[in-house]
Amino acid sequence: MANTPQAKKRARQNEARFQINKARRSRIRTFLRKVEEAIASGDKEAATTALRAAQPELMRGVTKGVFHKNTASRKMSRLASRVKALG
Repeated sequence: MANTPQAKKRARQNEARFQINKARRSRIRTFLRKVEEAIASGDKEAATTALRAAQPELMRGVTKGVFHKNTASRKMSRLASRVKALG
């Protein structure tokens, strides 16, 4: 348990940051799930639209420190290739 005032403040900051990152991660996963569902339904138009909406969200997660750059790039690349294969 944090004893010093500085450690108590860091604990509060960490909890606040955790909640923000949790919300961001959830939002990004929602966008990715929409792409997955469009791919599963076989609708290339919907999948392309969903992918275009998901890409900036994923990269925003990178700039905010939620995901590593290579992780986001890998996810985008694999989704894009799956969407391309629909046609």
